[in-house]
Amino acid sequence: MNLEVDFAGIKLKNPVTVASGTFGYGREYSDFYDLGKIGAIITKGTSLKPKNGNRPTRICETASGMLNSIGLQNPGVEYFAKYDLPFLRKFDTKIIVNACGSSIDEYVELCKILNTLDIDGVELNLSCPNVKEGCMAFGNTYEGVKKVTGEVRKVLDKPLIVKLTPNVTDIAGIAKGAEDAGADAISAINTLLAMKIDIETKRPVLANNTGGLSGPAIKPVAVRMVYQIANAVKIPVMGLGGITNGEDAVEFMLAGAKAVSIGCGNFIDPYTAPKTVKGIENYLNRHHIEDVNDIIGKVQMN
Repeated sequence: MNLEVDFAGIKLKNPVTVASGTFGYGREYSDFYDLGKIGAIITKGTSLKPKNGNRPTRICETASGMLNSIGLQNPGVEYFAKYDLPFLRKFDTKIIVNACGSSIDEYVELCKILNTLDIDGVELNLSCPNVKEGCMAFGNTYEGVKKVTGEVRKVLDKPLIVKLTPNVTDIAGIAKGAEDAGADAISAINTLLAMKIDIETKRPVLANNTGGLSGPAIKPVAVRMVYQIANAVKIPVMGLGGITNGEDAVEFMLAGAKAVSIGCGNFIDPYTAPKTVKGIENYLNRHHIEDVNDIIGKVQMN
């Protein structure tokens, strides 16, 4: 059985990756299993300079999911290159760095550095607040996505994956902005903007008032958006949002995803990623399919 997929020029041994912000830089999960069992690790969002993130409370549970408002806390790209990347390179898996910034100049300078490192690709986080545009996310418009993607493309030779926010009205059209600017792939979806209120204190639970909703609660929305994107662009799509097992992963792949990424599921069970690989294998065996690529985009619409 073949589980290998070619995702934007990155050869993955299987289509299962782990989502940015849910896996750190892999150290904690390496205590549970060999990280070489999964296709790729997508690192925690990494910025040009260290970021402290938002003040607590920064995370809370919701029905079938969780809210987070971490604020992209990370030690910065220099620390990553010196301490985290050498650790990750001990494992037989691909390394994709999630890149975040608060201006186009920051994205460009960061990606200039990432272009020199021994990594396999860059995932551009366009849900970051653009401080020069009133903190509206870069990914909210076709033109915004096209602009930042195009500027990064000029300095980055490595595979470029653009991660889109779902908090828009036309995600397929916005995905076209990334494709038109030279992106190699799309990653969808990031978290949905949401809020939880403590009815006793009458205040939002999160210090930042709102946060990103992830987990099984958002999966039907994510599957729909992946389907729409996959039918709008010619570049491959990575599907994520509420995947906790092989069946979830197959659903995304039938919708058109060439690879999948596990986020909140890692918190529920640290073995979710390798279990998902096995679940995909079981599905292929059950349906007598020899190549995982044969299920991509094969949903039969009513």
